[in-house]
Amino acid sequence: MSALADPITVNPTSGALGAELHGPDLSRDMSDAEVGAIRQALLDYGVIFFRDQAFDTETHKRIARRFGDIFNHPFLISDDPDVVTIVRNPGDTRIVGEDWHSDTAMVTEPPMGAILIALEVPDYGGDTLFANQYLAYDALSDGMKAMLADLKAINSDRMVAGPAAAESSANRSTKSRTGPDWIETKTAHPVVRTHPETGRKCLYVNHSYTVGFEGMTEEESKPLLEWLMNWGHRPEFTCRFRWRKGSVAFWDNRCTKHIAVDDVHNARRVMRRIQVSGDRPY
Repeated sequence: MSALADPITVNPTSGALGAELHGPDLSRDMSDAEVGAIRQALLDYGVIFFRDQAFDTETHKRIARRFGDIFNHPFLISDDPDVVTIVRNPGDTRIVGEDWHSDTAMVTEPPMGAILIALEVPDYGGDTLFANQYLAYDALSDGMKAMLADLKAINSDRMVAGPAAAESSANRSTKSRTGPDWIETKTAHPVVRTHPETGRKCLYVNHSYTVGFEGMTEEESKPLLEWLMNWGHRPEFTCRFRWRKGSVAFWDNRCTKHIAVDDVHNARRVMRRIQVSGDRPY
């Protein structure tokens, strides 16, 4: 491995998760050592942030490929299958990511992470919150951990795409597939997954995709499932990131959840996101 071109300073953003990294210019060809240091920070903090970055779409793809293959989003509509441009225009009454979620949890192999850059942001508002699912699991009682140990959850995209999402998609600038080309994707994943790199256990259910427990009806599943999903974003498990133009967030989708805060309605917001492929939760 080559030495770091510039030292990387890591400043944690909360006690639960998150850190700002200062030093790297993501737009240039980074050394293996720099990429390794960034990946380690991602594993250590769950989500990492960079300020004052500027790179075009092709460079964004090159950055993502340093961490794995690019994951193509199955239902958000985009001209480029490698990229999702998330736009919020004045007049939109719905936004992408308005519920606590882990990205595309309904596929067999959900993405390991996502790299999101702010291209145009309001002067304030539009923050993103992240929640540490290691902590959410660790704080459960021993009895709850034992009950969840072998439980699987059914994850589906029917709440965020297809006919049920037609109204929300129609009222936002970034659209989902809601027509006849959409077919429901449904997969069972462990309620408690083991991170493939850290070996730590974390809670893996979320509002956007998880619809019930395997072997139970959705009605039977609902009380415990709702409790677990809400437990997973208790304030002490979270951090909050305020965007500026050129800010970048890179989150580990395997052990975090996130939500977009829709609190500014009269300003335009444009973000570009590329996801990195992952593996099947176990």
